[in-house]
Amino acid sequence: MEIVQENSERKGFFKAIIDGKEAGLMTYTWAGTTKFIIDHTEVHENFKGKNVGKQLVLKAVAFARENHLKIMPLCPFAKSVFDKNEDLKDVLF
Repeated sequence: MEIVQENSERKGFFKAIIDGKEAGLMTYTWAGTTKFIIDHTEVHENFKGKNVGKQLVLKAVAFARENHLKIMPLCPFAKSVFDKNEDLKDVLF
C-alpha cells in the first residue's frame, strides 16, 4: 500500500493506493500552523477489512510527529483509532 499526501495552506489529504487504485482517503483541515483536524476518513468498498483506514491515520500521526504538530480527530473513525491506541496520544490536542 502506498500512501500519498497532498497539503495546501488550509486543507489536505492522505490517499491510500493499492495496485494502482485509490483504496481510501482521509481529509484534514489546518487549525492554525501547529494543529490539524482530521475531518473525514473513507475506505472504498473493495478495500474494506484491509486496515486501510488505520494506515491512513498512522500516516497522519507520523506526519504530525515529524513536524511537531498536534491532531484533533473529529472524524469518528480516526477518533476510534486514537481511543484504542494509547501510543498515539502524544499528538492529540
